[in-house]
Amino acid sequence: MTASSQAAPAASPSPGAPVAVEAPVGRRVAVETEAVAGGLIAAGVTGLVAAVVFAGGVWPLWGGWSVGAVAALGVLASGILLGAAGYWRSRNLPGQEWRVALRPWKFSLDVATVSTVHGIIAAILTVVTYTMLQRSFEGLVVDALTGTGAVAASAGLAGYWIYLSVSAITTNRLASLLVFFMASATLASMATAQDPQWWEYHFSQLGTANDFSSGLFNLALIVAGAFVTTFALYVDRDLTTLVQQGVLRRAWAPRFISIAFIVMGVMLAGVGVFPFDVNLALHNTCAIGMSLSFLTLLLTAPYTLAGMPGRFFWFCGGGAVLLLGGALLFEPVGYYNLTAFELLTFATIFGWISVFIRFVNALARHDVPVSYDGGYSV
Repeated sequence: MTASSQAAPAASPSPGAPVAVEAPVGRRVAVETEAVAGGLIAAGVTGLVAAVVFAGGVWPLWGGWSVGAVAALGVLASGILLGAAGYWRSRNLPGQEWRVALRPWKFSLDVATVSTVHGIIAAILTVVTYTMLQRSFEGLVVDALTGTGAVAASAGLAGYWIYLSVSAITTNRLASLLVFFMASATLASMATAQDPQWWEYHFSQLGTANDFSSGLFNLALIVAGAFVTTFALYVDRDLTTLVQQGVLRRAWAPRFISIAFIVMGVMLAGVGVFPFDVNLALHNTCAIGMSLSFLTLLLTAPYTLAGMPGRFFWFCGGGAVLLLGGALLFEPVGYYNLTAFELLTFATIFGWISVFIRFVNALARHDVPVSYDGGYSV
């Protein structure tokens, strides 16, 4: 039997950790080939569009309708499509077969959010790249041929990276993508905000200007909320593994934790759906609901997640103390404003999620077979 046809052992049931076995060599090579092909298709299609757009003129690298703007749009569109295709095809790879059993709406939401997050991250990085290039080469303009080549290269490289990334998704990678997505989208909104004094009010001020910055901020919250809900599928899967392996003592812990993540995701999306200046009551309700959901996770962790190492619960306690201390520094001490407190809260929430997933990953054993029924019933 040749190396390319030799099948790997049974896949690890937990998608949230480094898998102890690999896909057959032939399948891994096929994924690489598909990624290259996808990148070339993205480069070709966006290149043709750019050639039409840029025909007969010269264009700046960034600023208004520019090479960077066309490249970012091309990267976003092709990235979402390639991300969806790659993530859909990877459902039969070792460690990912459990996604086949998901209900159609869950599977569709999973594919849509994962591919959209990849596309937006790639588009933001494209904008940053062209902005820096324009500032490095002040006053530079390029002709249609150069602009077309730059757009095609951007879409091709982004498409290749996205296809490979979605084909090897784990819970750890999802957590990292979530943190990076929120950080990059928020920083981009802050950097492009029309009101330089927005920080004197609160973070929600970023979503009230009715311009590109506010649109990006609100869209980021909505997409991140959907991403957290699909992230709950992976959390439920990993915690079910720990229950069946005898690590966690509460059989209902996976459902409780995953539902808490879903509530957090819905509330986070609600903050973006109802900006501060559109519906103050619903905006605040969603923001408070997300905070309360997270506090519930922190405060109930010693009981809900009984079986986790004691150091993890010390970390949870530290997070609760940090939030309480930050709240006191905001009111009544008045050391900093609401924006600083919101920044502290977001950093604590997403930092806790990352550490939580890594603890779960470290505890999972991959030599013990487990069963999974597709998750909680919704």
